[in-house]
Amino acid sequence: MEGELHNFMRVWLTVVISLAYCYSISKVVSAGPKRLILLLPVVGLFFYLPLHLSSPHLCGMTSFFITWLANFKLLLFSFGQGPLASDPSISLPLFVAVACLPIKLQQNPSQKSPLKPRESPSNYAIKGLILVLMIKIYDYRDYMHPKMVLVLYGLHTYFGLEIILAMGAAMARTMTGLELEPQFNEPYLSTSLQDFWGKRWNLMVPSILRPTVYLPTIKACSRVIGRKWAPLPAVFATFVVSGIMHELIFYYLGRMRPTWEVMGFFLVHGLCLTAEIALKKAIDGRWRLHGLISGGLTIGFVVTTSVWIFLPCLSKSQIDVRSLEEYALIGAFIRNLIPY
Repeated sequence: MEGELHNFMRVWLTVVISLAYCYSISKVVSAGPKRLILLLPVVGLFFYLPLHLSSPHLCGMTSFFITWLANFKLLLFSFGQGPLASDPSISLPLFVAVACLPIKLQQNPSQKSPLKPRESPSNYAIKGLILVLMIKIYDYRDYMHPKMVLVLYGLHTYFGLEIILAMGAAMARTMTGLELEPQFNEPYLSTSLQDFWGKRWNLMVPSILRPTVYLPTIKACSRVIGRKWAPLPAVFATFVVSGIMHELIFYYLGRMRPTWEVMGFFLVHGLCLTAEIALKKAIDGRWRLHGLISGGLTIGFVVTTSVWIFLPCLSKSQIDVRSLEEYALIGAFIRNLIPY
């Protein structure tokens, strides 16, 4: 584990140096194809760096932050768009933070963030206790139905990500006045797939895919099928790109040849969400299901397809086993620090 931490520090030192290069390039080269050419080596490097990590937690977060978030933001920045180009006077430390973290610049820290009301500390404390309990339940997974274990993995992913990013948000607010983008917004209250994917689940992803994939596809398709129906291929294209990036992250985590099951999960949801939006446009608000019914159908569909397609990939690449081994190492380290 000590060697992995050293690799982690080297990777992130490389990330900071690379982003400093990107920052300096922007001062002498204007937005356009020339800047893109000069930044492409960094984009390629960010695809390569996660291969130096093997820890599921360190590799997973690093690949998401630099291979997905940073690379997509740098591509936008090449043409003077996106969060990195929103403030020409941005400092180098802020540039680095905004590039590789889910950060919103907070112009007035005293004002309440318009993104989402912060959850109370007690809420996160309850979720933390639930997460600890789930980790303990893993000791009895040999006695559980395989499908129940997969459901447990899904809950673990949700609670774990929300708590980790909430801790990061608290540190960012305290140290720099920055505001992290909200990661989740009570996804279990979703009333449709559009609500689930667009407003409640993993909100960093739609925030970066919207300017890089969704809006350009709408612009291109509007010339062919009109503005009303252009969102349909745009939504599907967004899910295709999301599926590709998730497959890449799973490769980093498992180092196994892709089976494209993860891609299949996002294609299924992309098709279903496209059909949902098309139906809404055709009905045009004349009829809708009650929220309790549509919510139950939505969560049921998400859970069923996750257990059927997405979550089994965690076991096939042994990400689950290696993650639990890391928890055991952390637990042993903490116990050694506590005097008896």
